[in-house]
Amino acid sequence: QVHLVESGGGLVQAGGSLRLSCTASGRTSGTFAMGWYRQVPGKERDFVAAITWNKGSTIYTDSVKGRFTISRDNAKNTVWLQMNSLEPDDTAVYFCGLALTPLNLRVTTGYNYWGQGTQVTVSS
Repeated sequence: QVHLVESGGGLVQAGGSLRLSCTASGRTSGTFAMGWYRQVPGKERDFVAAITWNKGSTIYTDSVKGRFTISRDNAKNTVWLQMNSLEPDDTAVYFCGLALTPLNLRVTTGYNYWGQGTQVTVSS
């Protein structure tokens, strides 16, 4: 089993920055990638960014390119999401996911484990 814990959410004004972190514990040796998703009430969980564990290759959804940066520290089993130039539309609960196999990282079914989520609120 793998346990994921996110932190770093909060309330920020438009244009501000936040840094989310997600630390994995348990049987993490088979990690292929980790990713960030976000969800607003009544909507599906949407892909934000992902990073592969060995090569550090990254992918982003178009709406966050140039504003968000995903990074990882393999030794700490931690992935971060640096969010700059935040906009009110970025308001959501942000979830961290861990993928064990190289499936499609842009869909939720590509992940085996999820964290509990952290709230990000951007005021206008």
